[in-house]
This record gives sequence, structure tokens and C-alpha cells, in this order.
Amino acid sequence: MENRKLRVGVIGCGAISDIYLKNMTGEFDNLEVVACAAAHVENALKKAEQYRIRGCTVEELLADDAVDMAVILTPAPTHYELAKKALEAGKHVYTEKTMTIAPDTAAELIKLADEKGLYLGSAPDTFLGASWQTARKMIDEEKLGEITSFQISANRDLDFLAGLFGFLRMPGGGICYDYGVYYLTALVSLLGPVKRVAATVRNGKPVRVNRVPQSPEYGREFSYPNESQVFAVVELENGVAGNFALNGDSVLADQAMFTIYGTKGILKLTDPNQFGGKNIFMSNSYDFAQPPVWEEIDNVFPYEGNSRGIGPAEMADAILTGRKNRAAKEMAYHVLDVIDTMMKSSDSGRFEAVNSTCERPQPLSFFHSVPARKGEAGENY
Repeated sequence: MENRKLRVGVIGCGAISDIYLKNMTGEFDNLEVVACAAAHVENALKKAEQYRIRGCTVEELLADDAVDMAVILTPAPTHYELAKKALEAGKHVYTEKTMTIAPDTAAELIKLADEKGLYLGSAPDTFLGASWQTARKMIDEEKLGEITSFQISANRDLDFLAGLFGFLRMPGGGICYDYGVYYLTALVSLLGPVKRVAATVRNGKPVRVNRVPQSPEYGREFSYPNESQVFAVVELENGVAGNFALNGDSVLADQAMFTIYGTKGILKLTDPNQFGGKNIFMSNSYDFAQPPVWEEIDNVFPYEGNSRGIGPAEMADAILTGRKNRAAKEMAYHVLDVIDTMMKSSDSGRFEAVNSTCERPQPLSFFHSVPARKGEAGENY
């Protein structure tokens, strides 16, 4: 498989495209970015000049036989139509999160991909990062003992963030779909799929005030139609349960907490919107004269920094070697289904079963060739 590459066309040239293009053109030997496209072609031409690739319309990119994989970086409400067109054009597809904004349209894409024998993957891919793979290794090696529960919470300031990023006001831009998806994907990758949920979901401030000083709308009111708070009990298929709480009506400084409790210790994880960061661990102790202390865990896997693009690179490796990709369509669908079920539970006022399931992705320690950064040999992690 040495020197084999998948040729990539990027659809969407907004803010997040820079980190993808930077990494996909400069970090991974198995990707060759050949083109980028945008709804406004002038944006694609500008981005193409920056990264020395071809700029074109979406239609031209999808008709180009030189493109093997479409990487879709547009807002979530556009993912279904763009991914469907790309699959129909015979392209493998990787989308930014979420795959679509509803399980039924995501299921349609999965069916189409299967019918055409094409790969379909979706962000988040942060669970492939250094701190999350290190945590997975600790769990699989039973450093925590038997897992007994978990606790997840985070806060945001949607007055500021939804004023800064217009896509947060679009369908699928609520705190659970846009932000909670990182936590739920990390949870499923570490501990397995979700069985049922009981949730309260609300929009704390349907009308907000723009708090972005640089914005021309600074100080003005704007409509925010999405959920800003989610509080849930989440039970996994393996019987482990925990709390999941997101509050978008708080302060900007994110107090993310992701803690896993086991019979041998407690693991406090970093923010799942990040690839790296330090996890800390406290082992069990019955010596009250010397109480246990938190130990900072060194990461034993690569990809500490912002490694967006590892999802497409890992999927390219899967395509070239004929195996299942890790940021896979089934897990992306399941996480979307979990979020949708939280909304249903909030409406019904009771526990609701999650109808889908998925496999935990294989850890990178079982991955024969981690996508190599350019200039490095692939390593067996």
C-alpha cells in the first residue's frame, strides 16, 4: 500500500476549512487534495490559490473523475443533499459533524453508500487524538477496573458564540447537536453504545443579544431557535449509566468535565473537542494516612494538536487496505440517534429507548498503520 493516495475534493471553504486543508495537504501521506469548491466559487478560487489546488464549483468537483473522496465542510443542514450527490457521483464521503441533522436522512445516506459500495464517514474525529486513545488504552487494559459510572458536563455562552457563528442559529446548531456530539462520540468510542436516555431539553433564551464586540450586530437582539440546555441520564448497553449535562446559558470559559469512575480508580479526561491535553488518574487506596493523589497521565499516542483531517486520512487508509474506518457511518448515525432520542424523551417526560446501536471503533493500538505525518514512517501503535 506504500505511496498509494486517495485524491480529495473539499466542499465548503469557510472558517473550518483552513485547518482541514492545512493538515490534509501537509500532514498525511495517503491524501492528495486536488480541488476545493464552494457555493460562491470566488471563495473556492481564493482558497485554492492559498493551498495551490484547483478551485471550482460543487458541480464541477463532483463531476471530476480525479476526485476519489469528497470531504464536506459546509453547515450541517446542507450535508444530506451534498453527501447524496457525492455518493451518487461515485465518491467516498466524509462530512463534518453531524452527518445530517436527522436520523432518517442519515439512514438514507448509509443505505446509498452500502448500495454503491462506497465509504461514508463523519466527524467528530477527535476521539482518534492522543488523549482519547491513551484513555481507551487504560480502559481496555482495566486500569480503572470495572467501569461503574460516568459524569459529563460543559458550559458555553451562546449569546457570544451564536453571535459569532451564524450556523449555530441554523437547524442542527443547538448545543447538543453541535457540541454535545463531541462528548457522545467520545463516550461511545470509550465505553460503547447507548441503550436509553431520559432528558430535559430547553431553550433558555429564544431571543439573545449579540456580545461580539467586532460584530456589526453588536448589542442587537437576534433569534436563537435551538436547544441551549440538555440534562440527561444516559444508560449504555453494557449497563453502565451516568449524567450528561450541557448548559449554553453560562460563561464562555468552558468548564468541561468528562469523568469515568471505576472500581480501581477515577479518570478525568480532557475536552473532547480537543485531540490532546492531559488526562489525570486517581487510583483506589485504603491507606487513610496517605490519601491517593491525582496523577497526570502521559499520552502514548500521536496527534496532540488540532488534527482535524485525521478522520479522512484514517478513512483513506481503510479504503486502501480494505477494512472498516473508525469515524464510521454507523457510529455517527448512532450518536445522532441518541441526540434525537434525548429530544423525544424531553417531550415525553420519560426514558426513551435508543433504537440504533453500533460497534465501538477499534483502538489505534489495533491499527496496523496510523496515518503517517508527511516525512515520517507509519508506526504500529
